[in-house]
Amino acid sequence: MNSDRTHVSAHATKKAMLTGLLHEAIRAADPAAAISSHLPSRPKGRTVVIGAGKASAHMAQALECVWDSPMSGLVVTRYGHSVPTRQIEIVEAAHPIPDEAGQAAAERIVDLLRPLDEDDLVIALISGGGSALLPAPFGELTLDDERQTNRALLNSGMPIGAMNKIRNELSFVKGGRLAMIAHPARVHTFVVSDVAGDDPAMIASGPTIPMETSREEARRLVELYGISLPNCVQTHLEHVLFIPVRSLRRRSSWRIRLA
Repeated sequence: MNSDRTHVSAHATKKAMLTGLLHEAIRAADPAAAISSHLPSRPKGRTVVIGAGKASAHMAQALECVWDSPMSGLVVTRYGHSVPTRQIEIVEAAHPIPDEAGQAAAERIVDLLRPLDEDDLVIALISGGGSALLPAPFGELTLDDERQTNRALLNSGMPIGAMNKIRNELSFVKGGRLAMIAHPARVHTFVVSDVAGDDPAMIASGPTIPMETSREEARRLVELYGISLPNCVQTHLEHVLFIPVRSLRRRSSWRIRLA
Protein backbone atom coordinates (compact mmCIF):
# COMPACT_ATOMS: atom_id res chain seq x y z
CA MET A 1 0.00 0.00 0.00
CA ASN A 2 2.78 2.44 1.00
CA SER A 3 4.67 1.51 -2.16
CA ASP A 4 1.64 2.40 -4.28
CA ARG A 5 1.27 5.75 -2.52
CA THR A 6 4.97 6.52 -3.06
CA HIS A 7 4.69 5.68 -6.76
CA VAL A 8 1.63 7.91 -7.18
CA SER A 9 3.32 10.76 -5.29
CA ALA A 10 6.48 10.51 -7.39
CA HIS A 11 4.41 10.50 -10.58
CA ALA A 12 2.46 13.57 -9.45
CA THR A 13 5.72 15.38 -8.61
CA LYS A 14 7.20 14.65 -12.04
CA LYS A 15 4.00 15.68 -13.77
CA ALA A 16 3.90 18.95 -11.83
CA MET A 17 7.54 19.65 -12.67
CA LEU A 18 7.05 18.97 -16.40
CA THR A 19 3.85 21.01 -16.48
CA GLY A 20 5.66 23.88 -14.78
CA LEU A 21 8.48 23.72 -17.33
CA LEU A 22 5.98 23.75 -20.18
CA HIS A 23 4.17 26.79 -18.79
CA GLU A 24 7.47 28.60 -18.22
CA ALA A 25 8.56 27.91 -21.81
CA ILE A 26 5.25 29.23 -23.14
CA ARG A 27 5.54 32.32 -20.93
CA ALA A 28 9.10 33.00 -22.09
CA ALA A 29 8.02 32.80 -25.74
CA ASP A 30 4.95 35.00 -25.30
CA PRO A 31 5.38 37.77 -27.91
CA ALA A 32 3.50 40.31 -25.80
CA ALA A 33 5.84 39.91 -22.83
CA ALA A 34 9.01 39.83 -24.91
CA ILE A 35 8.12 42.79 -27.12
CA SER A 36 6.83 45.07 -24.36
CA SER A 37 10.07 44.59 -22.41
CA HIS A 38 12.39 45.55 -25.26
CA LEU A 39 10.75 48.32 -27.27
CA PRO A 40 13.09 50.63 -29.20
CA SER A 41 12.97 54.39 -28.76
CA ARG A 42 10.42 56.24 -30.90
CA PRO A 43 11.82 57.69 -34.12
CA LYS A 44 11.56 61.25 -35.40
CA GLY A 45 10.17 59.88 -38.66
CA ARG A 46 8.10 56.87 -39.60
CA THR A 47 7.81 53.46 -37.97
CA VAL A 48 7.61 50.67 -40.53
CA VAL A 49 6.97 47.11 -39.38
CA ILE A 50 8.04 44.13 -41.46
CA GLY A 51 8.12 40.46 -40.63
CA ALA A 52 8.09 36.85 -41.70
CA GLY A 53 7.52 33.57 -39.94
CA LYS A 54 4.93 31.26 -38.46
CA ALA A 55 4.69 33.43 -35.33
CA SER A 56 5.07 36.82 -37.00
CA ALA A 57 1.35 37.63 -37.17
CA HIS A 58 0.97 37.13 -33.42
CA MET A 59 4.09 39.24 -32.89
CA ALA A 60 2.52 42.02 -34.98
CA GLN A 61 -0.67 41.82 -32.95
CA ALA A 62 1.34 42.05 -29.72
CA LEU A 63 3.32 45.02 -31.01
CA GLU A 64 0.15 46.92 -31.85
CA CYS A 65 -0.99 46.51 -28.24
CA VAL A 66 2.10 48.23 -26.79
CA TRP A 67 3.25 50.70 -29.47
CA ASP A 68 1.65 54.08 -28.79
CA SER A 69 2.76 55.86 -31.97
CA PRO A 70 1.57 55.61 -35.59
CA MET A 71 3.03 52.74 -37.62
CA SER A 72 2.40 50.77 -40.77
CA GLY A 73 3.86 47.75 -42.44
CA LEU A 74 3.53 44.23 -43.78
CA VAL A 75 4.08 40.83 -42.20
CA VAL A 76 3.87 37.47 -43.97
CA THR A 77 2.92 34.28 -42.16
CA ARG A 78 1.92 30.72 -43.03
CA TYR A 79 -1.51 29.95 -44.45
CA GLY A 80 -4.00 29.66 -41.60
CA HIS A 81 -1.85 31.63 -39.10
CA SER A 82 -3.19 35.15 -39.65
CA VAL A 83 -4.69 37.16 -36.77
CA PRO A 84 -6.62 40.46 -36.69
CA THR A 85 -4.51 43.64 -36.70
CA ARG A 86 -5.32 47.33 -37.08
CA GLN A 87 -2.27 49.02 -38.64
CA ILE A 88 0.02 46.20 -39.80
CA GLU A 89 -1.13 44.24 -42.84
CA ILE A 90 -0.91 40.46 -42.51
CA VAL A 91 -0.60 38.31 -45.62
CA GLU A 92 -0.32 34.54 -45.88
CA ALA A 93 1.97 32.40 -48.02
CA ALA A 94 3.18 28.82 -48.38
CA HIS A 95 5.55 26.94 -46.07
CA PRO A 96 7.86 25.01 -46.32
CA ILE A 97 7.88 25.24 -50.13
CA PRO A 98 7.56 28.91 -51.19
CA ASP A 99 4.88 30.22 -53.52
CA GLU A 100 3.97 33.32 -55.53
CA ALA A 101 2.22 34.92 -52.55
CA GLY A 102 5.45 34.83 -50.54
CA GLN A 103 7.45 36.26 -53.43
CA ALA A 104 4.93 39.09 -53.84
CA ALA A 105 5.15 39.81 -50.09
CA ALA A 106 8.95 39.95 -50.25
CA GLU A 107 8.80 42.41 -53.13
CA ARG A 108 6.29 44.59 -51.27
CA ILE A 109 8.48 44.61 -48.15
CA VAL A 110 11.47 45.73 -50.22
CA ASP A 111 9.34 48.53 -51.68
CA LEU A 112 8.41 49.65 -48.15
CA LEU A 113 12.05 49.84 -47.08
CA ARG A 114 13.67 51.56 -50.06
CA PRO A 115 12.35 55.12 -49.41
CA LEU A 116 13.31 55.22 -45.70
CA ASP A 117 15.84 57.68 -44.28
CA GLU A 118 17.87 58.08 -41.09
CA ASP A 119 14.93 59.47 -39.10
CA ASP A 120 12.84 56.34 -39.70
CA LEU A 121 12.62 53.12 -37.69
CA VAL A 122 12.13 49.59 -38.99
CA ILE A 123 10.79 47.00 -36.56
CA ALA A 124 11.34 43.48 -37.92
CA LEU A 125 9.32 40.58 -36.49
CA ILE A 126 11.10 37.35 -37.37
CA SER A 127 10.32 33.74 -36.47
CA GLY A 128 10.87 30.23 -37.76
CA GLY A 129 9.60 29.56 -41.26
CA GLY A 130 10.56 32.99 -42.54
CA SER A 131 13.04 31.57 -45.05
CA ALA A 132 10.30 29.90 -47.08
CA LEU A 133 7.82 32.73 -46.53
CA LEU A 134 10.13 35.37 -48.03
CA PRO A 135 11.32 33.88 -51.33
CA ALA A 136 13.36 36.44 -53.23
CA PRO A 137 15.47 34.72 -55.89
CA PHE A 138 18.53 36.71 -56.81
CA GLY A 139 19.36 37.87 -60.33
CA GLU A 140 18.36 35.41 -63.04
CA LEU A 141 17.14 32.80 -60.56
CA THR A 142 13.40 32.08 -60.49
CA LEU A 143 10.84 31.07 -57.89
CA ASP A 144 10.86 27.58 -59.34
CA ASP A 145 14.64 27.43 -58.80
CA GLU A 146 14.08 28.37 -55.16
CA ARG A 147 11.34 25.75 -54.82
CA GLN A 148 13.53 23.00 -56.25
CA THR A 149 16.40 24.06 -54.00
CA ASN A 150 14.16 24.06 -50.92
CA ARG A 151 12.93 20.56 -51.70
CA ALA A 152 16.50 19.34 -52.13
CA LEU A 153 17.58 20.94 -48.84
CA LEU A 154 14.60 19.53 -46.91
CA ASN A 155 15.34 16.04 -48.24
CA SER A 156 19.09 16.25 -47.58
CA GLY A 157 19.07 15.64 -43.83
CA MET A 158 21.31 18.64 -43.19
CA PRO A 159 20.73 20.83 -40.09
CA ILE A 160 18.76 24.05 -40.47
CA GLY A 161 21.87 26.19 -40.01
CA ALA A 162 23.55 24.56 -43.00
CA MET A 163 20.37 24.94 -45.09
CA ASN A 164 20.24 28.63 -44.32
CA LYS A 165 23.86 29.17 -45.34
CA ILE A 166 22.94 27.91 -48.80
CA ARG A 167 19.64 29.81 -48.93
CA ASN A 168 21.50 32.98 -47.98
CA GLU A 169 23.58 32.89 -51.14
CA LEU A 170 20.51 32.65 -53.39
CA SER A 171 18.41 35.52 -52.03
CA PHE A 172 18.48 39.31 -52.14
CA VAL A 173 16.67 39.65 -48.77
CA LYS A 174 18.31 37.03 -46.53
CA GLY A 175 21.53 37.35 -44.54
CA GLY A 176 20.93 40.95 -43.47
CA ARG A 177 20.10 42.29 -46.91
CA LEU A 178 16.73 43.70 -45.84
CA ALA A 179 18.62 45.83 -43.32
CA MET A 180 20.93 46.93 -46.12
CA ILE A 181 17.93 47.95 -48.23
CA ALA A 182 16.48 49.88 -45.25
CA HIS A 183 19.73 51.80 -44.63
CA PRO A 184 20.08 54.50 -43.31
CA ALA A 185 16.95 53.79 -41.24
CA ARG A 186 17.45 52.25 -37.80
CA VAL A 187 16.50 48.56 -37.69
CA HIS A 188 15.31 46.80 -34.53
CA THR A 189 14.59 43.08 -34.81
CA PHE A 190 12.53 40.85 -32.54
CA VAL A 191 13.18 37.12 -32.95
CA VAL A 192 11.29 34.04 -31.82
CA SER A 193 13.88 31.29 -32.09
CA ASP A 194 13.35 27.76 -33.36
CA VAL A 195 17.07 27.14 -33.86
CA ALA A 196 19.40 25.42 -31.39
CA GLY A 197 21.84 27.99 -30.04
CA ASP A 198 19.51 30.91 -30.84
CA ASP A 199 21.82 32.51 -33.42
CA PRO A 200 19.62 35.35 -34.76
CA ALA A 201 21.33 35.18 -38.15
CA MET A 202 20.11 31.60 -38.59
CA ILE A 203 16.44 32.15 -37.73
CA ALA A 204 14.52 32.60 -41.00
CA SER A 205 17.96 33.04 -42.63
CA GLY A 206 18.34 36.37 -40.82
CA PRO A 207 16.74 38.87 -43.23
CA THR A 208 17.90 41.76 -41.02
CA ILE A 209 20.89 40.07 -39.36
CA PRO A 210 24.18 39.56 -41.27
CA MET A 211 25.19 35.92 -41.67
CA GLU A 212 28.80 34.81 -41.40
CA THR A 213 29.03 32.67 -44.51
CA SER A 214 30.24 32.70 -48.11
CA ARG A 215 29.70 31.19 -51.52
CA GLU A 216 32.60 28.84 -50.84
CA GLU A 217 30.92 27.58 -47.66
CA ALA A 218 27.64 27.06 -49.51
CA ARG A 219 29.40 25.06 -52.25
CA ARG A 220 31.20 22.97 -49.62
CA LEU A 221 27.89 22.10 -47.93
CA VAL A 222 26.27 21.19 -51.25
CA GLU A 223 29.14 18.80 -51.97
CA LEU A 224 29.27 17.44 -48.41
CA TYR A 225 25.59 16.44 -48.41
CA GLY A 226 25.51 15.39 -52.05
CA ILE A 227 22.72 17.78 -52.96
CA SER A 228 21.55 17.99 -56.55
CA LEU A 229 20.65 21.60 -57.41
CA PRO A 230 19.26 23.13 -60.60
CA ASN A 231 22.06 23.99 -63.03
CA CYS A 232 21.38 27.71 -62.81
CA VAL A 233 21.60 27.59 -59.00
CA GLN A 234 24.90 25.73 -59.16
CA THR A 235 26.23 28.27 -61.64
CA HIS A 236 25.05 31.10 -59.41
CA LEU A 237 26.96 29.68 -56.44
CA GLU A 238 30.10 29.44 -58.54
CA HIS A 239 30.12 32.94 -60.00
CA VAL A 240 28.03 35.51 -58.09
CA LEU A 241 29.63 37.57 -55.33
CA PHE A 242 27.48 39.48 -52.83
CA ILE A 243 28.30 42.76 -51.13
CA PRO A 244 29.48 42.15 -47.53
CA VAL A 245 26.92 43.17 -44.89
CA ARG A 246 28.87 42.62 -41.65
CA SER A 247 29.09 46.37 -41.06
CA LEU A 248 25.29 46.49 -40.65
CA ARG A 249 25.68 45.14 -37.11
CA ARG A 250 26.39 48.68 -35.94
CA ARG A 251 23.06 49.97 -37.30
CA SER A 252 20.88 47.05 -36.26
CA SER A 253 19.74 45.63 -32.93
CA TRP A 254 17.79 42.53 -32.04
CA ARG A 255 16.10 40.81 -29.14
CA ILE A 256 15.78 37.07 -28.91
CA ARG A 257 13.32 34.81 -27.12
CA LEU A 258 13.39 31.02 -27.06
CA ALA A 259 10.35 29.30 -28.56
